[in-house]
Amino acid sequence: MSLRTKLLGAFVLTVLLVVSAVAWGTSTMVGRALEEADREGTQALLAEFRGEFARRGADIAQRLEGIAGADATLRMAIDLSGTAPDLSQYVNTARDLAVAHQLDLLEIISADGTIVSSAQWPARFGYKKTWVIASEDWSKLPAFLEREELAPGATLALLAVRMVNVSGSKIFIVGGQKLDREFLTSLTLPSGMRALLYRNLEPGFSSPSLIEASGRVAQGDRLAPLIGRMRIEPGEKEQTVHWSANSADAETFYAMPLFGRQHDLMGVLLVGSSRRRLVMLQSRIRWLGLGVGLAGVLLGMGLALETSKRVTRPVVALAAGARAVAAGDWSARVPVTSHDEIGELAEAFNQMTQELMEQRERLVQVERVAAWRELARRLAHELKNPLFPLQITVENLERARAQSPEQFDEVFRESTATLLTELRNMQTIIGRFSDFARMPPPELEAVNVNQVLQEAARLVAPQMQMPGRPGITLRLELGREPALEGVPADAILLHRAFENLILNSLDAMPEGGALTIRTSIHGTHARMEFTDTGVGVTAEERERLFTPYYTTKQHGTGLGLAVVQSVVSDHGGTITVESDPGRQTTFRVELPLAASGSPLAPRLRAETERAG
Repeated sequence: MSLRTKLLGAFVLTVLLVVSAVAWGTSTMVGRALEEADREGTQALLAEFRGEFARRGADIAQRLEGIAGADATLRMAIDLSGTAPDLSQYVNTARDLAVAHQLDLLEIISADGTIVSSAQWPARFGYKKTWVIASEDWSKLPAFLEREELAPGATLALLAVRMVNVSGSKIFIVGGQKLDREFLTSLTLPSGMRALLYRNLEPGFSSPSLIEASGRVAQGDRLAPLIGRMRIEPGEKEQTVHWSANSADAETFYAMPLFGRQHDLMGVLLVGSSRRRLVMLQSRIRWLGLGVGLAGVLLGMGLALETSKRVTRPVVALAAGARAVAAGDWSARVPVTSHDEIGELAEAFNQMTQELMEQRERLVQVERVAAWRELARRLAHELKNPLFPLQITVENLERARAQSPEQFDEVFRESTATLLTELRNMQTIIGRFSDFARMPPPELEAVNVNQVLQEAARLVAPQMQMPGRPGITLRLELGREPALEGVPADAILLHRAFENLILNSLDAMPEGGALTIRTSIHGTHARMEFTDTGVGVTAEERERLFTPYYTTKQHGTGLGLAVVQSVVSDHGGTITVESDPGRQTTFRVELPLAASGSPLAPRLRAETERAG
């Protein structure tokens, strides 16, 4: 992955993370703010309900006090305390008083708890309501919730009780209003909120007992768990109810318990707050965040591209300069376009290449002088050997001419033969040095390296079984890969290099031994290995083996392995040495196979296919 791609990815990822974090944080904060606002609205509504509840209770108590203080009520109390009173004349009295004082419920009860008159259920005339006579100080008690029996069924009512006492004659006036839809309609509700009332009049949860201002609550069973918790442990509670798979249809309900006169749970007021506004707002925030994120990504990509260009352009230039230096262009320079760290790096690179050029020039000069000195030393050493016999021969001729003229002809013939022999040796030495200096560049073609090796081994084979010297066994372990039959090389130069390696191995086995030659394919290279069981070389000798004119033998110019290295290097290959002194030595040559883009590739591929 390039640096530009990494910078672009870092910019885009940063923008995405920032926008996502802002959108998530905003959505969370807004959601919490709306939920807090809903709680505050719910608490205000509950406070309003409590106030309305207290106001209605006070109003009911005031109306009952008005009834209890009326002259007709006082006379009725006196009449009912007499012997054998006529109760039938008061059957409709409660109904008339309830209509006059706008009460839903009103009953007149005698001192012994007998219902004298009932506005809501006249047929209850004569029934007992004993809890009324349990307390004689009703005037100090506020209105309370009570279960009230009606002809259609029980209902929840807000009742008050007042006692009429005239000269020891007393009756009880019980009246109030039903807690029903009309009561819920009287509550002022903010938008998105509604009030529900559950009348806890049954042993278990009853869906018809759950009402709202518009009537019965649809899917009221979903509130059963909340009501159940209230019945087990009364107290304010909260629960979110999902009416459908759409989260916008959910509601959060706050439940407030309604207690009766004996602190028993008579009902539950539920205030529902729709989550639609919160869900819609969060959805808008998310979409807005997505839009801003996309815009930010596009902007970030633009900025990242521009920034990455500015950052990577000098880096690319540095990389190109480094490749140029690696390719041998020591004069490569990188333009300095800034004064920051990248600019300092470019200046350091230019300074480095300048110093490398200077050091290279000094090194080349030193190596050139050293090479000429070594060449002169080796040439002088090689020429010194034949010059000494030449000198002796000439001196013998002069001595024979002066001392024994009669034997001069015979001495002359012997001396001229010696002179010619030594002159030929000198010509051979000079020819070898000349050949090494004129190493031609390779002319590449598809070469079968196995065949070249076999020809080189065949030419050298007679030397392995020469009379008077220990025999040497040759083993050829040639690979069968088709690629070995189409290696791009110069067959003549390769033959010369292989021959020198074989001869070098023979010289390393003066006591005889075995020479094993292997070929194989390793990756993108053809490998040739020459393993002999000779005396081997030390680590110090391995470092100088391929140095021109260096030799560990008593004869030779020291050019054989230098020629091998030159041939292998010109082919773009490598040669290495591994040695275990006293046991074996392996020379390993690796030559590159034809690359796909090479001009030789089509011809080499065709020849390989034909060979296969």
